[in-house]
Order: sequence, then C-alpha cells, then structure tokens
Amino acid sequence: MQYRRLGRTGLKVSALCLGAMNFGWSADQETSFNVMDAAVDAGINFFDTADVYSRWITGNTGGESETIIGEWFKTRDRDNIILATKVRGRMWAGPNGEGLSRTHILRAVEDSLRRLNTDYIDLYQLHAPDPETPLDETLSALDILVRQGKVRYIGYSNFPAWQTVKAQWISDKYGYAPFVCSQPHYSLLHRDEFEREQEAMCLDQGIAVIPYSPLAAGFLTGKYSRENRAPDTARTESSVIRKLVDNERAYDALEVVREIAAEHAAPLPHIALAWLLARPSISSPIIGVRTVAQLEEIVGAPDLVLSEVEITRLNQATDGF
Repeated sequence: MQYRRLGRTGLKVSALCLGAMNFGWSADQETSFNVMDAAVDAGINFFDTADVYSRWITGNTGGESETIIGEWFKTRDRDNIILATKVRGRMWAGPNGEGLSRTHILRAVEDSLRRLNTDYIDLYQLHAPDPETPLDETLSALDILVRQGKVRYIGYSNFPAWQTVKAQWISDKYGYAPFVCSQPHYSLLHRDEFEREQEAMCLDQGIAVIPYSPLAAGFLTGKYSRENRAPDTARTESSVIRKLVDNERAYDALEVVREIAAEHAAPLPHIALAWLLARPSISSPIIGVRTVAQLEEIVGAPDLVLSEVEITRLNQATDGF
C-alpha cells in the first residue's frame, strides 16, 4: 500500500480510505469487523465515517457505523488508524439536533467520541454547509476541539470553493485551525463539479482531497450494463445511479474503462481509481465496500500506473460529466 501526505500536513494516510457508510446498513457487525481487519492487513490505515450513518434505515437512529467501529477498536490498536468522521446531520430531536452551531458541534463530538470508543478524532469534517450558522461560529467551535485535543485536524465535505476560501480567510484572521481536507463527490463520471473551481483551489491552498463515490456508486465496477440497468443492489435507487443508468454516454465511457482494464489484466475499479490517483490534487479516494471480497478486488488499485495516452482516452470519454 502506498502512503501519501494529507495535503499540507505531515500526516501519512493510505492511498485508499475505507468508507464505513455500509457498516450497520448493508454490512452487519461481523462482516464490518472482517472488512476492517482485511483493510488493515492490506495496509489501509485511513477510515472514514459520519455520525448520521445509517439514520436513513428504518429503526436506526444514527451512529450505527461509529458504534461498530468503536466495538472493533476495543480489541484493536486504535493509534494505528487515522479516523475521520463527520458532523452536520440531524442526530436528535429539537431545533438544535442538526446543523453546525457551536451547541450542536460540541454535543455531537462527545457523542461520536463515546460511540467510537476513543478520546480523539484524527479528522473531523463538516458534512455539508449550514446556511443558518455563521462560518466564524462553526470554525471557532472546531478550533476549541483542536485546542482540547479531541480533534487533530479539520475538514469539510460538499462545500463550494468560495465558501472554503472564506473559511480559510476567517481561520487565518482569528488564528483558528484551518481546513486541511476536502471530501467532494468526484469520479470519472462526476467531474465538472470538482474540476470547475474546487480542484485548483485545493491545489493552491494545499488542501487534501478524499473523494467519495469514486466508483460512481458501483457503475464503474461494471455491475451495470445496457442489458442490465437495475441489478439487485441497495445502490440501485441512489441519485448517482439514477443519473447514469439511462445515459448512453456513461456506457460508452465504461467501454473505454473495460478496454484499458483488459490491457492491464486488471479489474475495472483499478482503472477508475488509478485515474483519480494520477491527479495531483487527490490524496485518498474513499472506497465503500460491503464484503471482504469487494475490498480484495480494489486494494491493488494504487499499484496500477496509467500511461498519459490512457489518461487522455479516459478524459476524452468522460468530458462533460
């Protein structure tokens, strides 16, 4: 496994990050434990979750993924894992049960620490903007957590470039801990949103990028085809897939991925991930797997090096996505 610096920091993270959204949803505790063990055996030292995972499931209240990770930590070496989680979504009833106010953040972090069975979070991320809370209030709350040692680095997800730059200016002005990491939606089949402004901004500011859905919710694994547009999977109804399954250009792009994968005798996911890892802005794509077998198919991706010709073919095939 390769290791990369997380942006401008000195922190080293694996070139693949294990996403834990499936834990407590499509992967039960035993399966999740097996996936985490296999990830560590493969050299992955970077895990990403969020407090709201998986509140959307009937009967769940949120915190299921964090709780499973916390149970796993009881018999594993916590200090060898770079642990990331997120805050923003609704976690309890009432007007302050969601958002990025100081009140919500300071309570939510204590809940996450308890569920995760740890006294610190390596990377604490804002899951999405909160238009009802001033940025300076949010950033001052995060700075308190960094100074207390409960959080070591801070980051964000789904923020536009302008808002990130404003946040960095506020942090610089008041001496707050700055953002060091961005978690955008980015893949071969979802490029424009990140590449239009965010990529250049992250490179300029030295902000690490750990994209989610790097395999386009499974589309880039080859499970979908023109003949089979709705396989039996929990992902079928995701908004990402709904935009792709009826897009003929997406299948054309997938054919290019297949051709390059055949030339390398590699699984399709390796090509999509190698394309991401070839971009100078990317630190560690987040891979969300439900089984050990899925993980084993993916972990070799950082070792595959695409030629400039192959990267150009992929760029041309996915231009405009």
